[in-house]
Amino acid sequence: MKIMCVGGGPAGLYFSLLMKLCEPEHAVTVLERNRADPAHGWGVTLGRDVIDRLRDNDGTSARAVEQAGRRWTQQVVSVKGERIAQGGYDVYNIARRDLVSILADRAREVGVHVSYGHEVTDANELRPSDLIVIADGARSRLRSAVGEFDTHVRFGSDKYIWLGSSAPFEAFNYIFKPTDHGWIWAYGYQFDTQTSAVIVECSAKTWTSLGFASMPTDDGVGMLTHLFADHLNGHPLVARLPDGTTATWLNFPTVTNQRWHSRNAVLLGDSAHTAHYSLGQGTKMALEDAIVLADSLAQNADLEAALTKYEAQRKEELARPLSEALCSAEWFERLPRYTALNPHQFASLLESRWSPLVQVLPLWVSYQLQQAAGRFPVLNDIRSRIGPAVKARYARPKPVRGGSGQVRQSA
Repeated sequence: MKIMCVGGGPAGLYFSLLMKLCEPEHAVTVLERNRADPAHGWGVTLGRDVIDRLRDNDGTSARAVEQAGRRWTQQVVSVKGERIAQGGYDVYNIARRDLVSILADRAREVGVHVSYGHEVTDANELRPSDLIVIADGARSRLRSAVGEFDTHVRFGSDKYIWLGSSAPFEAFNYIFKPTDHGWIWAYGYQFDTQTSAVIVECSAKTWTSLGFASMPTDDGVGMLTHLFADHLNGHPLVARLPDGTTATWLNFPTVTNQRWHSRNAVLLGDSAHTAHYSLGQGTKMALEDAIVLADSLAQNADLEAALTKYEAQRKEELARPLSEALCSAEWFERLPRYTALNPHQFASLLESRWSPLVQVLPLWVSYQLQQAAGRFPVLNDIRSRIGPAVKARYARPKPVRGGSGQVRQSA
């Protein structure tokens, strides 16, 4: 089979190497728009379950990913002058550049042709192939050019900016700060020995009132460094990403597609779906997409049957985590509802933000339910299965303006 994969991120690279491992005679090419060395983004998060699943599929790359990752077992919530530690986690943070490099090296080792500096926006730019894998991200331009996927997008109402820092973090940190114009908060996590990622988020009203709308990026980052100084320990925030671009304020796009395959083209990773960063599962979902697609192709000689099986299986598997990601995003968008709570109550409901019940039950009921879930874990499963209205809302997002299938950011 001749396979052309557009997009050299984790999803595209992992799928490509799995296909070559499955059948060395496959001719697999990966086309990546960026140059070889830099990778977009700071660090990504992978749970122990993902590492174990990678090991089941390719032990060589899994061991390299685990060794390059930085493990944490605790998260810390800082609010109203208190630090609340929450344990029970087993998570790895890894530099996206390192993850991409490991997968690219392994893919080339097994015979995948990886080519950089190729921006593909039209199917006519591709050599004739048996299968076209569209793995070039949420803002894919090829998606609308290749097939009819009925792409939709829902932009979140909050503003966020993804920054870096040399500040060390021993755990995953949620840092909440009140200002005269509303709350602003940060997610901070260290992903290598020298670098941390710091995502800053606030409501659009707070963003405008603090002056970020008209402020040069460097000035805004300086202001954020000052706001979070007591957690950065003298280290600055930086906006310049590893690929040389500069971070900007964005609204998160939740991308969905009614169909994931069209003729011989199939969507993979963020081109098929996105999950809000506050749940930290985007890379996990993309890698699992790659595994299921490769398995389906290996088990079904008929291409249409293989792509249909992949789409049906992943839609079923992702219904729950995508609903939870939407609940998590909406929890932060409704932050003022929770800020009157004491720090421990606040941290407790932050930890259970993925449940749709948190948004509809009285706060004291949600808190008591979370406390009970800590004693009776089965309640977590029950809570996560309640909320068909949220899932229905996720399934009917707002269409992209113009119907082009491309995701446009606002700043």
